[in-house]
Amino acid sequence: MIRLVDIRATALSVDEVLAAVQDPSAGGVVSFTGLVRASDGDRAVTSLEYSAHPSALEVMTSVVGAVDDELPVVAVAAVHRVGLLQIGDVAVVVAASAAHRDQAFAAARRLIDDVKASVPIWKHQVFADGTDEWVGTP
Repeated sequence: MIRLVDIRATALSVDEVLAAVQDPSAGGVVSFTGLVRASDGDRAVTSLEYSAHPSALEVMTSVVGAVDDELPVVAVAAVHRVGLLQIGDVAVVVAASAAHRDQAFAAARRLIDDVKASVPIWKHQVFADGTDEWVGTP
């Protein structure tokens, strides 16, 4: 069951996403939290901004729905941040609950992999040397 899917310009709560997938029938809950890191490879990051295509929430809902439909999960949730983020900010949180831990791990892994691969959200990084880079653009 899809319990939470959203794209927000405000700070994300890991606790909110974990609470969304809690269920008495679940024996395992697995989450992934993506954070803004201070470097990308050997380059220091000074700022990072995520932008979303107008269809991003619809695509993300479809991606989360596919995991719900195709894997033996109890509940799934995914939230992504947009806007200007600081080093250490939470950029994305996904979670899955399932009857068994292996199922929960597989579902959480697929959630984050599919969200990153399919949802039209783009990252603009600015580096300490003055260069910048867009990641994930078509």
